Amino acid sequence: MRITVTTRSGRELIKGGLDLSDSATVADLQEAIHKRTKKFYPSRQRLTLPIPSGSKERPVVLASKKNLKEYTDGSTDELTVVFKDLGAQVKYSTLFFWEYLGPLIIFPIFYYFPVYKFFGYEQEHTPLPVQTYALYYCCFHYFKRIMETFFVHRFSHATSPLSNVFRNCAYYWTFGAWIAYYVSHPLYTPVSDLQMKIGFGFGLLCQVSNLYCHILLRNLRSSDGSGYQIPRGFLFNVVTCANYTTEIYQWLGFNIATQTIAGYAFMVVAAAIMTNWAIAKHRRLKKLFDGKNGKPKYPRRWVILPPFF
Repeated sequence: MRITVTTRSGRELIKGGLDLSDSATVADLQEAIHKRTKKFYPSRQRLTLPIPSGSKERPVVLASKKNLKEYTDGSTDELTVVFKDLGAQVKYSTLFFWEYLGPLIIFPIFYYFPVYKFFGYEQEHTPLPVQTYALYYCCFHYFKRIMETFFVHRFSHATSPLSNVFRNCAYYWTFGAWIAYYVSHPLYTPVSDLQMKIGFGFGLLCQVSNLYCHILLRNLRSSDGSGYQIPRGFLFNVVTCANYTTEIYQWLGFNIATQTIAGYAFMVVAAAIMTNWAIAKHRRLKKLFDGKNGKPKYPRRWVILPPFF
């Protein structure tokens, strides 16, 4: 089978094309491209079918497990595919590890070390109980996220662009430092003891619930992270993205207990990001499970933030 590989500009990536067996898969083609180009390893490649000039249709992305013959009309042994370089890639576990490691280190630095002397506060400071609990709370949260990354999550995509490491680390590390600075500050004014207990108690309940939601999601996916199913069980019976719900509400609990502008700002930004993800996932599941052709119909549920949305 003769495969012609072109770039999006129409230039032939591999002169003369590639000859593969009739049983070759898209993954075999990606390996063949890697052998010829060296630079473009499989996870860096995005292969699509060509679309007519001027067409506004989205190109068909080739699935790595499919046979190349499935993308022909069956009457020819030739196929043209369009190559796109996705750039340098890293594993999602690597991305998540580095973005969560920052706050896990930053919070103890502000709590245990005399960093406030660099900001003009020379006096000795004895941490308040709420500041100690805030440290434990945040460290538990980010340690949990790292453990989930390696032992719970199954990713639908194997890799992420390397640039996302710098972007995500900037996001988590900056907010982590901002929150830690105010929560551990020598002039920090605590909330009432009752409010602190309510906030941290509610937040810890949400953290444990978030872990359980991630375990339920893990069991929905195959070991390679592929395939979609309707999430069921626990909070998923009433909300599509219960994992995002518990993530947002656990930071609400933290903010009830600590009351800092930085903490609320982080929660609002995170909620906005996760709401966009939740809307997209909700629409995708409703489209995929439309009740037609023997498919189950996606049940009516909240999207992300019951009882509001």
